[in-house]
Amino acid sequence: MHDNTKLVEMRVERFVRERLVPALYRRRSPLSAHQWVVPGEPVPFAEAVGHDYEPVAPGTPWGRPWGTTWFRVTGSVPDGWGGEGTRLEVVVDLGYSDTQPGFQAEATAYRPDGTVIKGLHPRNRYVPLAQAAHGGSVDLLLEASSNPDVAGGGAFTFEPTRLGDLATAGDVPLYRWRAADVAELDEAVWELHQDVDALVGLVDQLPPASSRRAAVVRALEDMVDAVDPDDVPGTAAAGRAVLRDVLAARADATAHRIVAVGHAHIDSAWLWPTRETARKCARTFSNVLALMEEDDDLVFACSSAQQYAWVRDSQPELFERIRERVREGRFVPVGGMWVESDTNMPGGEALARQFVAGKRFFAEEFGVEPLDVWLPDSFGYTAALPQIAVAAGSRWFLTQKPSWNETNRMPHHTFWWEGIDGSRIYTHFPPADTYNSTVSAEDLARAESQFAEKGRANTSLLPFGYGDGGGGPTREMLAAAARTRDLEGSPRVELGGPHEFFRDAQAEYPDPPVWSGEMYLEFHRGTYTSQARTKRGNRRSEHLLREAELWATTAAVRSGTAYPYDALEEAWHTVLLQQFHDILPGTSIAWVHREAEQRYAAVADVLEGLVAASLRELAGAGDQRIVFNATPHAASGAPALGAVSSGGAAHAAPVVVESGGDRDEIVLDNGIIRVVVDGDGLLASIVDLRADGREVLPPGARGALLQLHRDTPTQWDAWDIDEHYRRHATDLVSADVVEVVSADPARVVVRVERSFGSSRVEQLITVESGSDVIGLELDIDWHERQKLLKLAVPVDVHADRATSEIQFGHLHRPTHSNTSWDVARFETCAHRWVHVGERDWGVAVTNDSTYGHDIGRTTRDGGGTTTTVRLSLLRAPAYPDPEADQGTHRLRVGLVVGAGIPDAVREGYRINLPLREVVGGSAPEPVLRLEGSEAVVVEAVKLAEDRSGDVVVRLYEAHGGRARARLVPGFEVEQIVETDLLERPLAEPRALVDADGTLALRPFQLVTLRLRRRHP
Repeated sequence: MHDNTKLVEMRVERFVRERLVPALYRRRSPLSAHQWVVPGEPVPFAEAVGHDYEPVAPGTPWGRPWGTTWFRVTGSVPDGWGGEGTRLEVVVDLGYSDTQPGFQAEATAYRPDGTVIKGLHPRNRYVPLAQAAHGGSVDLLLEASSNPDVAGGGAFTFEPTRLGDLATAGDVPLYRWRAADVAELDEAVWELHQDVDALVGLVDQLPPASSRRAAVVRALEDMVDAVDPDDVPGTAAAGRAVLRDVLAARADATAHRIVAVGHAHIDSAWLWPTRETARKCARTFSNVLALMEEDDDLVFACSSAQQYAWVRDSQPELFERIRERVREGRFVPVGGMWVESDTNMPGGEALARQFVAGKRFFAEEFGVEPLDVWLPDSFGYTAALPQIAVAAGSRWFLTQKPSWNETNRMPHHTFWWEGIDGSRIYTHFPPADTYNSTVSAEDLARAESQFAEKGRANTSLLPFGYGDGGGGPTREMLAAAARTRDLEGSPRVELGGPHEFFRDAQAEYPDPPVWSGEMYLEFHRGTYTSQARTKRGNRRSEHLLREAELWATTAAVRSGTAYPYDALEEAWHTVLLQQFHDILPGTSIAWVHREAEQRYAAVADVLEGLVAASLRELAGAGDQRIVFNATPHAASGAPALGAVSSGGAAHAAPVVVESGGDRDEIVLDNGIIRVVVDGDGLLASIVDLRADGREVLPPGARGALLQLHRDTPTQWDAWDIDEHYRRHATDLVSADVVEVVSADPARVVVRVERSFGSSRVEQLITVESGSDVIGLELDIDWHERQKLLKLAVPVDVHADRATSEIQFGHLHRPTHSNTSWDVARFETCAHRWVHVGERDWGVAVTNDSTYGHDIGRTTRDGGGTTTTVRLSLLRAPAYPDPEADQGTHRLRVGLVVGAGIPDAVREGYRINLPLREVVGGSAPEPVLRLEGSEAVVVEAVKLAEDRSGDVVVRLYEAHGGRARARLVPGFEVEQIVETDLLERPLAEPRALVDADGTLALRPFQLVTLRLRRRHP
């Protein structure tokens, strides 16, 4: 018999479109609508309810870009409505389009008393009448947000030029009010619609020649025959009866098992500002709560303490309802972090504080501790994360993003992920390759077919729900899950929570394979560089927080000064928020990044004030020059984490400036290094005088070379740097000015000015007395478009790998391209330094705000290889912020000659933590010191989170080997206790080997110590 499946599918599709969908509501009755347009920023319900509202008719334009319009919808339910088999609802159409939800108008529905009912979205437009009506009347207030629809990737035509100035966003309305109706949903028709959707989707996934596919196709055709097109409501039950047998057929015993977890991935900022995210959260969370009233099996997983905090502060009544569902175990806090942060660029302490702040919030507000790490959408995952997560008490890790890889597919879906110190965390990638599933047959089939652990395990997780303000799970998704609970030809689907999934998965597959090291995303490599001001704000904030906590702790211990708990916590929360994976990576609209820069400036003001106050207290009265050193290493005579009175380090040999002969060369020599700056302002020679005059630069090469590349990504502008950028490069050689501007014996500075395109660069080349570091300070006035600016440092070493600092350690990456994995890793992230070298000699390149690097090896004519370190300084993407990075920037880079890893670590801290000078009476003793190996580095000194006054010290092994050290407090201590990141005592110490503070650390081990103070 011939296969007429396609014809049947066409017939069914037309039946659904023209008969079934129009019959979902038996009757509709229009409600009256009135509007009030908020003149500026959003206002709370209590303010909006008291305003006068103007009538609005269907078809009326509304909603200027980024505006808020309140609608009041009133009316009554017609007599006789709401009989058996129906459900009464208020259905609202704000003027939605067919594009994806989450990128259009949205609204929050309120009762007249101000309680939130639920959100309204393009694919979730109803309000249950039982929650909207008072007797036979309807009275709703809708807070509607008219955000621009830019899901298609277009530029933002409508964006305020100043924060809060909505008047500049344009006055042309974006939407048209269509309708608000009382509607009578026919339950039988709706259920038939869900039956048909499930089976049509199944047909598309079944083998073409299978008997199961043929049976389902026949049943669908019989269903259409059974339903009278002129009386769909009256015959829907008959249609359902025809489909009953094919829906009742049980799944195969070996069918894949899927745990479907309700979810709504809401970016904390992206194509909207954070103020809009807070409203998206309220809408989505209220939707979930309303849906839980309809379906007892729904479990919803929600990450990000920051998003809960927004709802707590703006919608306290809604938050209390969330709290109740959390107690029931149905609204499940996951992730344990303040936000779903980027993990490549946040510093080690900041990434630790994501967990400290997040888990503390969940414990205080809900009495729960998430045991998973939930980061489905971050742009790659640092090799330090397993240790940090485990140290925070987490057991499991979930992500989806590596499925976006351009070149290589991750070989596992369930595995142990091992970090740089050997810590392991049980990890799962949902094989459906989505964190916004609709529980479609396509998603389910993909999960089963792609699951890499077939034959060894059989369970995967499926996060389902519309994200980014799309409203989360829907009743249609729950219906799909119910129909595929045990359906022949489909994986078995059960609703559940992430914690139950991980427990079951680990019991089923306790010994999966191991993935060691970073999970590099072969995509979105431009995120290490885009929006340089945001990145600089992050780096500066992290180090200011270190200083503020260190000196405030020292002052509290030394003189009893009150510790600024609240100010520091607020600053940390701001910085942690802005490490969200679309803010710090530079992939949000201009509004977001302008706001981030303003917040960083405010944080800097607060922290600089705290530092200054602490140093004044510590220095006391007097007229001595006192130098404070916040780095973990001694510097210029000042001890680590301490201070020194005037005098400082012994005087070193002066820097000598010489002429380089007839090529307009300038020679700088301090007895340690000899640097030649040529007439183009480039480094023509760098000689390490301590290494028998070894030359740093390869023959014929010049250092500190700026290179300008074409930067036109194939897909996502701000996100991507594509490999083809390397084929289009211009060396910026010509200099407008090359001159010595400072020739002090302690410090010589050469100024170089260049102009190119519409931009200018002033570069200061500095050599200091007694230093093996060449300082490069760049002031750039940048006005290029879709260009990438790099700084190249060629080094005459044969290095088959480069070393890059990451959180609490470093990572080795190949400089060759042996495998497809090596080829794909052509742009990488590093923190304060990278290092290339041979066995006993190398060069480190440090920075104060740069993250993107590429490091490669080339073979020279005549033999030998050159290893070139290049820093990605600036970009100019066109989307989503067409003005990204335009304007002035100041960046600092250091070339550390003859460096090993210890030198790189030391100089990385030094360039980011300059010494501070104050005038006072005397230098205070350090609050603590370390004796023993310099590989043990103190990362943070603070007072305990519980405000007990105990001192908390975070340290780690930084060189990649085993190390012993002894922590010596500079104050009376009752006990030194080793804790986890949350400052809870460990059952068994892991590094603390003696009560006197003696430590034994394995490579890159992270240690937190609590010093219980002896109080009077």
